[in-house]
Amino acid sequence: MSSTGTARGRASLTWRDTESHEFMDAPDCDPDRLERTYRQFRTVNRLVSGWRRVYRQWIRPRLDAHRPTTLLDIGFGGGDISRALTGWAARDRLVLRITAIDPDERALRHVRSLPAAGVRFEQASSADLVARGERYDLVISNHLLHHLDAGALAALLADSRALSRRLVIHNDLSRGRAGYGLYAAATLPFARGSFIHQDGLLSIRRSYRRPELQAAVPPGWQVRPMFPQRLLLIDEGAHR
Repeated sequence: MSSTGTARGRASLTWRDTESHEFMDAPDCDPDRLERTYRQFRTVNRLVSGWRRVYRQWIRPRLDAHRPTTLLDIGFGGGDISRALTGWAARDRLVLRITAIDPDERALRHVRSLPAAGVRFEQASSADLVARGERYDLVISNHLLHHLDAGALAALLADSRALSRRLVIHNDLSRGRAGYGLYAAATLPFARGSFIHQDGLLSIRRSYRRPELQAAVPPGWQVRPMFPQRLLLIDEGAHR
């Protein structure tokens, strides 16, 4: 594709933007803006990520009031998803134990300052845990897939299957014009104080549409849409 075609595709969201990278991923990004971004993840995820629905439909039915269920959160970012899941499980009087991993030491520094009953945070990759022979009942991620090139995506999915006994759910954005416009308007007031505006728009441009993601994953993975403009990539472990 020509440079003109690439620019036009980005503006129309016709094609995935696989060339741009999020500002917060740069090792030398502004640490104060990064910290504010981590703190704002909780609000953004509560509004758009749909984890409460995922918990009710997919996770809660697999939990028990007496036997602990183990869950791995890959790429925890601000740590808010893991904390929310343990909180919901506790209110339902169900036992959930979460290990949350992220290879970025800056994410680990952020979560160490926050209360997280039932969650163990660790600086590690999914490959590290596979090498250690770890296994979990459930494996999840949030807003991770769109960061990955084809090779890294294949590696993540292989690791997820190796690490999970029962269920894998990768929850990510679905590229669309309506969501892009709403997010741009809603987060504009935060554009100068954190990376939540710029990086969120980049994430939408980098994200998949349902047919694109289904074509990119191995057999056995299901791609399910979820409102608003979300995709759940699910493996229920029938092959294991």
